Amino acid sequence: MSIRQLPDTLINQIAAGEVVERPASVVKELVENALDAGAKRIDIDLEEGGVRLIRIRDDGGGIAPEELPLAVSRHATSKIASIDDLEAVATLGFRGEALPSVASVSRFRLVSRRHDAEHGAELRIEGGKASEVVPHAHPFGTTIEVRDLFFNVPARRKFLRAERTELSHIEEWLRTLALARPDVELRVTHNGKPSRRWKGEGDLLSEVRLHEALGEEFARNAMRVDHTGAGMHLSGWIAQPAYNRASTDQQYLYVNGRSVRDRNVAHAVRQAYSDVLYNGRHPAYVLFLELDPRGVDVNVHPAKHEVRFRESRLVHDFVYRALQQALAETRAGAVATPTPPMHSMPAAVAQAAFAPRQETMGLRVADAPSAYAALYAQRPVSASQPIPFAPPPAAMPAEREDGMPPLGFAVAQLHGIYILAENVDGLIVVDMHAAHERIGYEKLKAAHDGAGLRTQPLLVPTSLAVSEREADIAERETQTLAELGFEVQRSGPQSLLLRSVPALLAHGNVEALLRDVLTDLREHGSTRRVAETRDELLATMACHGAVRANRRLSVPEMNALLREMEATERSGQCNHGRPTWTRFTLAEMDKWFLRGR
Repeated sequence: MSIRQLPDTLINQIAAGEVVERPASVVKELVENALDAGAKRIDIDLEEGGVRLIRIRDDGGGIAPEELPLAVSRHATSKIASIDDLEAVATLGFRGEALPSVASVSRFRLVSRRHDAEHGAELRIEGGKASEVVPHAHPFGTTIEVRDLFFNVPARRKFLRAERTELSHIEEWLRTLALARPDVELRVTHNGKPSRRWKGEGDLLSEVRLHEALGEEFARNAMRVDHTGAGMHLSGWIAQPAYNRASTDQQYLYVNGRSVRDRNVAHAVRQAYSDVLYNGRHPAYVLFLELDPRGVDVNVHPAKHEVRFRESRLVHDFVYRALQQALAETRAGAVATPTPPMHSMPAAVAQAAFAPRQETMGLRVADAPSAYAALYAQRPVSASQPIPFAPPPAAMPAEREDGMPPLGFAVAQLHGIYILAENVDGLIVVDMHAAHERIGYEKLKAAHDGAGLRTQPLLVPTSLAVSEREADIAERETQTLAELGFEVQRSGPQSLLLRSVPALLAHGNVEALLRDVLTDLREHGSTRRVAETRDELLATMACHGAVRANRRLSVPEMNALLREMEATERSGQCNHGRPTWTRFTLAEMDKWFLRGR
């Protein structure tokens, strides 16, 4: 067959294969165009999951009648005009492919009116053939109708799923948009019935939208993130480690307002959660990363789901450190319960006794403050004390206004496993082994970080066979490897000579560790393999050194453990991600016994 020029209709249908995957893709492209036009209210009408009808109405700037045919032409756009504009794209759309692609695989209708026009204009396209532009009554803004999607491409139509499935994809994308644009009102109908309404909120980080989009449970466990540095700004919410998911269904990332998926940032988030999340679970987050548009390439894929950072290593390190710093504050007792205590005590009474005495029954359920004097004595632990709980550091969390620390004071030990403590809100239950394990782990990490990474020279250098690409990376990243404790020299096109290794890990499989480090440097530009492997060893040491089940603790020992939990970073979870404590408020316990009914 001889070479020939493809007709425009076929070209558009080929392009539609990349841009228009399903009805949700059409909704995405058309709504993004409305946002670029300055719309503050967008109505989305759907029928049969968007297969039969998608109608997008907005109150944006509109399109002039003479520009309607140009709007549905390939590579026609008002958003960029030069390569400089492409390198600093600030709009959601810019490629000029969406409208012609959608119009080539549907019965398409475009009606628009500018704010300075007396009336609107209409353009219809069916199967890639456009009609004449005619006047049409229309309010300010634009309406686009897409009927019978893929009616002329039956092979593509067969791949569409059930109505409910296609609608769920649209709803998920609208949820993604609602989190990023709380200033825009979104109204959705399906088969003629109102389906969803997102009211316009003024605040960019709208907690109302967060609650509506991801539910009350996420909102209750969310922590605000706001970090600036290296010419970047990271804001949004991350969930407490205790709130985790079986999948990545609640992970939302926005780069300069655009919803994207990026392996580099996702890897940084996983590393930040690495030692506070249970194995196999996934964190939940809504993050907004802002940086110079020239530092990110959004022209990677026609659907614009992916981006490429020019300084990927810097972005990775920035996100990791910002989230690691936020997660370090997940101390036990740090988050105050919103439920007020049912019985308030004056500060003087609270200091006189930490719990009431049931005199009529002759039961003493709390000791006077003098019994806890050992907690605050600045003296070394006696040799007879079997559990080395240190006095609480000077920089521990401040006491509450009622005089009680966040985790309260111990009242009993249950089955040699749990510590029961009373605070002003109710009952605190602590897994003593998990809590002591985290405390020991953080102390070991701090000690090794303070001493610095030590290297151990090998008596006989080890020759390591690698790929040529890995050898190139090792040669280029010699300084980085040296900072990680590896002294590596290239000895051939596909071989390395390993002369020294991190001293703490010298008895492990250092060759496999080095290969993993080189893989990380190739894929992400940075690595924490050495630190993670070291942390795994320290975590094992902390686990073996923690207090075991059925070890009876005295009340001062239990209280010393509570104070150290309050002062230790990430003490809300053990090294394996299990929670170390929980609380039961008085209101919750009253429900157990039907009090107040």
